[in-house]
Amino acid sequence: MSHLALAFPRAAGMHFPLSRDQIVLLLTALTQAFLGLDTYLAHVLDGTIRGGEWVPILFGPAACVALLLAGALAGLRWWSVAMGLAFAVLLASVAVGVAGVWLHGLRALLPDAPAGSRVTLYLFVWGPPVLGPLAFVGVAIMGMSAAWHESPADSGRLSLPGGRVLPMPFSKTRAYYFLVAFGILAALISSVLDHARSGFEDAVLWLATGVAVFATAAAVTLGAVERPTTLDVRGYLGAMVALVLIGLIGAWQHVQANLVGDSTFVVERFLRGAPFLAPLLFSYMGTLGIIIMMAPASDKAKGPSQGWRKR
Repeated sequence: MSHLALAFPRAAGMHFPLSRDQIVLLLTALTQAFLGLDTYLAHVLDGTIRGGEWVPILFGPAACVALLLAGALAGLRWWSVAMGLAFAVLLASVAVGVAGVWLHGLRALLPDAPAGSRVTLYLFVWGPPVLGPLAFVGVAIMGMSAAWHESPADSGRLSLPGGRVLPMPFSKTRAYYFLVAFGILAALISSVLDHARSGFEDAVLWLATGVAVFATAAAVTLGAVERPTTLDVRGYLGAMVALVLIGLIGAWQHVQANLVGDSTFVVERFLRGAPFLAPLLFSYMGTLGIIIMMAPASDKAKGPSQGWRKR
């Protein structure tokens, strides 16, 4: 029984057109395009976008198209080409994310300052978001996890090209929970650093922080426990739903903060004001957290990767 059915028994009889891994792969492709847009909105604040800053902006939508193409090739049963294209894109996404963290880190440091002043909390609060580019890494790892075929389901045994098998310390489902916990934690740290500029004056900020902390703990718990109880799973599901809602509330508040007077829309305020897309990261992680509760696909379909198969 899937964890979703354990928490919500009516889900046991529900049938979805796509498997859990296929949904995660589709979400990975769409997220790449979203990251490109988000990076553009963040970097356009300078008035001009320098050469290297175009890399993540252009890579996001290009990666989305390439991953959708890989999915189409898989539908035509061109498994090797699809897998090769997908993993090339996802590895490139990791490289883009790591390079972004390095560059953001350099801009948040003062290498020529006196000792003791080169790295300060003030710089990390007001400087470029050091953890922001890690989104490209996290999305890539999630996509890779979905693409590998696990046989039998929830065994932790990944089937590699050439008939090889890679035993993992835990199942793909549990690995998903750890990845979701990491994503929520990254979003939480980024949120805390951003809102530290305003001193956490709004009570909703404390609520959002508390929800994110609980959601992180809940995801780690399901990843660590091999056979969670119904209470564990329902607590986790409640945390994910709360995360989705708090993200939507945050986005609405950011939009309201950027409006002028009686709901007058000014583009400049939306570019330089409260980032209205940022809170949706909580909603995204909550949605992903619910999706991974679905049952893993069976081993009946054939092909090198469970994630690419048709049900």
